[in-house]
Amino acid sequence: MGKTDFLSPKAIANRIKSKGLQKLRWYCQMCQKQCRDENGFKCHCMSESHQRQLLLASENPQQFMDYFSEEFRNDFLELLRRRFGTKRVHNNIVYNEYISHREHIHMNATQWETLTDFTKWLGREGFCKVDETPKGWYIQYIDRDPETIRRQQEQEKKKKQDLDDEEKTARFIEEQVRRGLEGKEQGTPVYTELNRENDEEKVVFNLNKGASTSTAAHPKPSLLGPSGLKTTGAAPTVKRKEAPPVSGQSKEKKRKTALDEIIEFEEEKKKSARTDYWLQPEIVVKIITKKLGEKYHKKKAVVKEVIDKYTAVVRMIDSGDKLKLDQTHLETVIPAPGKRVLVLNGGYRGNEATLECINEKTFSATIVIESGPLKGRQVEGVPYEDISKRA
Repeated sequence: MGKTDFLSPKAIANRIKSKGLQKLRWYCQMCQKQCRDENGFKCHCMSESHQRQLLLASENPQQFMDYFSEEFRNDFLELLRRRFGTKRVHNNIVYNEYISHREHIHMNATQWETLTDFTKWLGREGFCKVDETPKGWYIQYIDRDPETIRRQQEQEKKKKQDLDDEEKTARFIEEQVRRGLEGKEQGTPVYTELNRENDEEKVVFNLNKGASTSTAAHPKPSLLGPSGLKTTGAAPTVKRKEAPPVSGQSKEKKRKTALDEIIEFEEEKKKSARTDYWLQPEIVVKIITKKLGEKYHKKKAVVKEVIDKYTAVVRMIDSGDKLKLDQTHLETVIPAPGKRVLVLNGGYRGNEATLECINEKTFSATIVIESGPLKGRQVEGVPYEDISKRA
């Protein structure tokens, strides 16, 4: 077996040694070559290819330094934007994750000597918000992407529109209450003092008229005063049964009350509220994609954060790992009857409910709404994908 054989023990050992990160002092940025020891680095510096690179760099050294500085800055900011977004994070954490990639640009080839100098430069140029603490420097990425700004404006516009809808609903309710009170006579009650002119006189309350009277005219007064129970003497003042209503009264009874109109208005509004996104924080989901391997396939996780309506950051229940997944790679989890669920889509979106029963033939469930203005209502035929277990 020859010395240059790919499967020789020495070749295999060399490949194992070359894996991962090596010492920075034995790395040549110009040639982008990593040496394993001092002797190898010395041999590389004496090689013809390295000497040619030095001649090229000596012609315009500032151009090479600017190129490496720009590459280092772009890769560092891209990692900060993708990995941490606009969160405040320690600069050393980002740097350690950046240098874990073997082909990264080394800082000693850039215009910055230390990570602190680079952090201060990011703050001066307006790429990040930086602040110094006893624990070190913290950075926060400033996202000036036009797509992100447009998305934020759309979210603010939607919030404003929701507030306008709430105000319209409040005005509608006030109008219904006013219309309901127009047909009723608002009588002003008259309050009088309860005086007893004679100590032997008994106080009699007339509950039919709502006013207290004191009289001794009747020889045998009743504690309830004149009521519908009297069968002799004067005509009864309260009738238990009224005569059948005329046609005008029947039409008035058939007219919907203000509460019925409000309920119908809310239901019509919610019927049109169905969307193509359903992710909500603090719900239990199941990972259905096989691209992540068998370790995560068919495993349950808890949604911790929703990004752009269609993407979620989930934490695995068994291992605690955090993953960023699209909603097409997830599905809802249906708990046992009696457990709490969250409505994710449809007319009752965002309301908590209790699972009553499951219909396996129609792939639907029956729930009881536990929050909102329609609390206590039982809803049947809710699809599985519209509800999920609460975390």
